[in-house]
Amino acid sequence: MAVIIEYTDMLGVKHLGLQNMPFPDLVKYCVLGVSGLLLLLALGIFLWQIFRCCTQNNATQDTSDGYWESHTVASFLPGPSALNGGPGRRRTLNHPPTLKGGATRELGEPSEDEVSGSLRFSLFYEPLPSRLVVTILQAEGLQRRSQAHRPHPFVRLRLMWEEPENQEQKSSLNEKGEGEQPALCSALQEWHTRIVRDSCSPLFGEQFSCALLRQHDLPRVTLRMEVKDFDGFSRHMVLGEVRVPLRHLDMSYPLELREPLQTPQKDPVGQVLLSLRFLPAAQRLEVGVLKIRTLQTDSDSALHARISVRCGQSKLRQQRTTAVHQGQVTVFNQVLMFSLLEFPPQECSIALSVYKTGGNRRHKHLVGQLTVAKQRRAEDLHWTLMMHSVRQPIAMWHQLLT
Repeated sequence: MAVIIEYTDMLGVKHLGLQNMPFPDLVKYCVLGVSGLLLLLALGIFLWQIFRCCTQNNATQDTSDGYWESHTVASFLPGPSALNGGPGRRRTLNHPPTLKGGATRELGEPSEDEVSGSLRFSLFYEPLPSRLVVTILQAEGLQRRSQAHRPHPFVRLRLMWEEPENQEQKSSLNEKGEGEQPALCSALQEWHTRIVRDSCSPLFGEQFSCALLRQHDLPRVTLRMEVKDFDGFSRHMVLGEVRVPLRHLDMSYPLELREPLQTPQKDPVGQVLLSLRFLPAAQRLEVGVLKIRTLQTDSDSALHARISVRCGQSKLRQQRTTAVHQGQVTVFNQVLMFSLLEFPPQECSIALSVYKTGGNRRHKHLVGQLTVAKQRRAEDLHWTLMMHSVRQPIAMWHQLLT
């Protein structure tokens, strides 16, 4: 009995106040034993959760494709037999993807030889509510940046609507040698899938839907899907893209497609009337943002432009215009000046980014970008006219790409 009392003192029974409780010693020891069992059970659950967290990525990668096809797709889309009694379709488009905005490629985008892999997705269109349903299933065979790096892919989806041809609008924009302008595009909807860590063949199984307005005619809509490698510093690398013009498809019931990834291309989403003037005596470059034309004209939105000048490996101070209420043609008439005392103008390039802000002015959205430099063939004319007409501002329209 003395040994038991000494053992209970070691366990802190006396300090817990159990000896002062009006219960027999047997009940006290049972309460103490149950408390110890509960403590061991909690520790076991904690260790099991740690083990599951460490092995979750490997278990996700080892999941077979049949599981996702039979569970995820069936839970997202109605079965084909429920629609018209026939089996579902799986196709590969045999027409080339629509390319817009030229073949300009920015830093971080792969070349044609570096693009590999494919994207599997499904489409379904309900005519009565005019509702489009897109399901991203799986990406396969994605390119690695290096042998030591495994990508963290996600998919960015955009519904691009092409502007109908309007000869009067095109002729009104032919000012100061801008020439023929292509049809502009606007993003009706934009979505992002979740990020799958450390996988070259990620499984997504995510569904997105939207209602198309009447003026957004379905034959003018193109689904653009970009597979990107996530980067913590927002420098996401585009691994490839897939473009699907909806006018080529019969989406009366769910249509599953598998498309190879293509080299990313740019879409023209606007036009910027830019003025350039170089003052050789003061070694100063003046960049004037005169007008910006876009398709989307929200009643409570505003536009502003950010301009940066890069000379060689050095980047000068970035400047921005004031925000102006957005219209079909937004007039700025603002001039920003950059000093080039240490750099020749032939080594410099101008990068302009247009942002749109909502009514609260807190969240901004990138509309498009353009670059003017002597080394770029598409911009040689404006740069050459500026250098040949010193002290005189030269204005020209440029495409705003996204």
